[in-house]
Amino acid sequence: MNQLEGLKQFTTVVADSGDIESIYHYTPQDVTTNPSLILKAARLSSYQTLLENVLIYARKQGGNRETKIINASDKLAVNIGVEILKKVPGRISTEVDARLSFDRDMCIAKARKIVSLYQEQGIHKSRVMIKIASTWEGIKAAEELEKDGINCNLTLIFSFAQARACAEAGVYLISPFVGRIYDWYYQRQLLEPYSVYDDPGIKSVQAIYNYYKQHRYQTVIMGASFRKVEQILALAGCDRLTISPAMLEELCNLYQHVERKLFPSIETEAFHQPAPLSESEFRWEHNQDAMAVDQLADGIRQFARDQQNLEKILAEKL
Repeated sequence: MNQLEGLKQFTTVVADSGDIESIYHYTPQDVTTNPSLILKAARLSSYQTLLENVLIYARKQGGNRETKIINASDKLAVNIGVEILKKVPGRISTEVDARLSFDRDMCIAKARKIVSLYQEQGIHKSRVMIKIASTWEGIKAAEELEKDGINCNLTLIFSFAQARACAEAGVYLISPFVGRIYDWYYQRQLLEPYSVYDDPGIKSVQAIYNYYKQHRYQTVIMGASFRKVEQILALAGCDRLTISPAMLEELCNLYQHVERKLFPSIETEAFHQPAPLSESEFRWEHNQDAMAVDQLADGIRQFARDQQNLEKILAEKL
């Protein structure tokens, strides 16, 4: 048994990619995408027919140039998602434009549009998760969408305050970014010598996992953004882990025993869930973590840049 197979004994494995062929080889349950992955996919020769179909769709929808570009971009993300769903049994996560991260109502509108585009192609909303950045506005948008039966994947989780607010909002799934937390500390030379057991990204997921299980929140925890295979293995037992094709390949080629590291609480005593954070409490608690503030802002900017670069490609072809 290789380590990928070993990991699957304890954790649902999700592929973090927009490349359909690479996904197919690793038989993941679900797949996550984001603007960066869609941008990479759009540049692959195998996607050019799909791209042409998207341009035809955008022209038929009409509107001004900006509207056509937005429609083409949304349709491309959905069409790639539809193709991926032909290869996996579970769900696809498709991301809301990061530039809407501070606008609750626009996040909701974009999410509903994405779901409707999937439904037009016969994909039920139960197979789709909407990815939204974990700002206060994004979390509140997800809270509303969940009430409508639209499941959300709250991404760019760096602080405990974000994770707590998501659980309190009844969000379906969160994605704590292990690798980007690691990056922040590594760049400041705060991880020498390195030990995975002292990795702040690993500790962040462990703390969230223990808190959720202790208070019996139903929100799924999906560790994301890994830099080392040992980070993945240190979270064996987490609800889900979303892993890049390169690291899936690495796990396939390793045959050491995989040991479960995270275990749900077995306490049977009465439990309580704390009163939900207010907006001011959330903002203050999140603000206390300099890494989280930096990385959330940087992650939103990066996804926004990749979205803009994707739109430039579409604009040239339109």
